[in-house]
Amino acid sequence: MTTSEILAAVRDGTMTVDQAALQLKLEPFEEMGFAKIDHHRALRQGSAEVIYGASKTPEQIASIAAAMSAHGGSNILITRMHPEAEETVRAANPSLWYDPLSRIGIVNKVEHIDTNGYIVVASGGTSDQPVCEEAALTAEALGNKVVRLYDVGVAGLQRLLSKLDILMQANVVIAVAGMEGALASVVGGLVDCPVIGVPTSVGYGASFNGLSALLSMLNSCASGVSVVNIDNGFGAGFLASRINHRTTGKSRDERSFSE
Repeated sequence: MTTSEILAAVRDGTMTVDQAALQLKLEPFEEMGFAKIDHHRALRQGSAEVIYGASKTPEQIASIAAAMSAHGGSNILITRMHPEAEETVRAANPSLWYDPLSRIGIVNKVEHIDTNGYIVVASGGTSDQPVCEEAALTAEALGNKVVRLYDVGVAGLQRLLSKLDILMQANVVIAVAGMEGALASVVGGLVDCPVIGVPTSVGYGASFNGLSALLSMLNSCASGVSVVNIDNGFGAGFLASRINHRTTGKSRDERSFSE
């Protein structure tokens, strides 16, 4: 039984509180030999386990997603899933939705927004878009409205400044950039909300596969800028969702005062 079914049974009187408590204690994870699926993570953290697909076989991804689906899971998120795995995963999970650009897969996709505010995902250039989409699709799967501002890097600052009204009303901004990674600092100096910098591996030789952008963002002189790992769009989208869910419902004045 899913958690919702257990609670409904208690409400309807077909299950006692003690019986429900026992059901919730039983099998907090499912043993599959190659994986232990944490079915209680949503109870603890508010969002279900996410499947990291890069180092798993297509069959493993398919089996884990199917087991989560059998427990009533929706918007089951699969990150870094290679296109070659799509057919195998879809065979076991017909509802699979897959985006080859970000390599994000979602099983039992349900579009929903349960926050009042929105998250902006801004990119330095078009080459950063795979990481941007990983962040944006992650945040959307977790119930957030996302506004995309792509190709607004510092090489043409007027492109970013033309979107100030959108930036200044966001609850969170995810700034995704390679090269020297300056976008995060610039955005951090313009807005009053948290900024999450995502360095990407885009750039020429001395960018060192994103290390240059990472160090630039870590050394940002703008207050309120945090940084995730190189190319970690998923981490940025997940963190932004947490922040957005915490701040939603507050007026901008209330948010500024409380922070």
